[in-house]
Amino acid sequence: MKTIDNLNFLNKRALVRVDFNVPLNDNFEVTDTTRIVAAIPTIKKIIELGGSVILMSHLGRPKDASTGSATSSNSKYSLKHTVKTIRDLVGLPIEFADDCISDEAFKLSSNLKPGQILLLENLRFYKEEEKGDLAFAEKLSKHGDIYVNDAFGTAHRSHASTAVIAQFFKPDSKCLGYVMANEVASIDKVINGAEAPFTAIVGGAKVSDKILIIEQLMNKANNILIGGGMAFTFVKAMGGTIGKSLCEDDKLDLAKELLLKAKAKGVNLYIPTDAVIADNFANDANIKHCNINEIPDGWMGLDISTETIKTYSEVIKNSKTILWNGPMGVFEMSSFENGTKEVAFAICEATKNGAFSLIGGGDSVAAINKYNLASQVSYVSTGGGALLEYIENGTLPGVSAID
Repeated sequence: MKTIDNLNFLNKRALVRVDFNVPLNDNFEVTDTTRIVAAIPTIKKIIELGGSVILMSHLGRPKDASTGSATSSNSKYSLKHTVKTIRDLVGLPIEFADDCISDEAFKLSSNLKPGQILLLENLRFYKEEEKGDLAFAEKLSKHGDIYVNDAFGTAHRSHASTAVIAQFFKPDSKCLGYVMANEVASIDKVINGAEAPFTAIVGGAKVSDKILIIEQLMNKANNILIGGGMAFTFVKAMGGTIGKSLCEDDKLDLAKELLLKAKAKGVNLYIPTDAVIADNFANDANIKHCNINEIPDGWMGLDISTETIKTYSEVIKNSKTILWNGPMGVFEMSSFENGTKEVAFAICEATKNGAFSLIGGGDSVAAINKYNLASQVSYVSTGGGALLEYIENGTLPGVSAID
């Protein structure tokens, strides 16, 4: 795996694809700096090695993607709103180009001196970015002497700046940044070098969203713990009564099939045995605890309950490798966060006792951050969809383009 440690950046311009798709408030201030902070080591290392840095990223999904620069209809997606935050975190001045392939942008990048940093305007102001347009990728490539992909969150997309652009750089002039390298190494450790027992915790709303990852994990994991809304499709498939809980009725046969596959492969596929139920999808709803296969009409399951928490925590604490993707319930509401919180604590305890734990997927990461536990697990992935696709396919367009 080729990283920035393997290349010579002295007097070179490094064109770095970062993932600065960060949330902004109504005042266009960055409210979560996680993705920017993650890219800082790569930026600083290139500067330290005598290079200059041209940063390129997307932000949101601007509708008017044709002009290349911010217009009145899409100015809220301008990366200019991130300049102050980047500057404060890097501790160096940040130049900004209000277009990513204009003459002015190329003038700014060509005049960069070692130690200087330029941020290009939102790539998605051009529709060619998401289309993976070859000519657009070639234009972008003119900004740098070396291409560095450090945007794991978009590495599963065959976009112009994440995969197509790499072909315009020689093998010794393209590499992965530290975010990408760490992500790939961590996932590889879980998928290809997992120490047993390997436990995968898979939550979320729909079975259909997680079919491929569950099937892939059956070839690797010893235990798979199911949580979240998707659990009720399994419960109903096994003949349980689930009230008005979330359920994909068209996926009941699939759920049965997954249960049979797990049994045939000798994988322990755990389905919750009890649930916290409510008469309404609200934090102040009436709440009860019951067996998960005996939920009365008019009630819905919104979290795992005591017995399941105890079982899942035991399995997790006895594991040597842990992958967590998806919450156990509607953890955004305090009345239904206990299952997710206790699973998070169990993962931290297992990690403290020597297990390797990888947390991936937006909601799992949000939960770990909500309870301030990021420092107590082995690795927190910056990419949700990218993590899943990497596990499902064994690689990503943005990674294979460098390799």
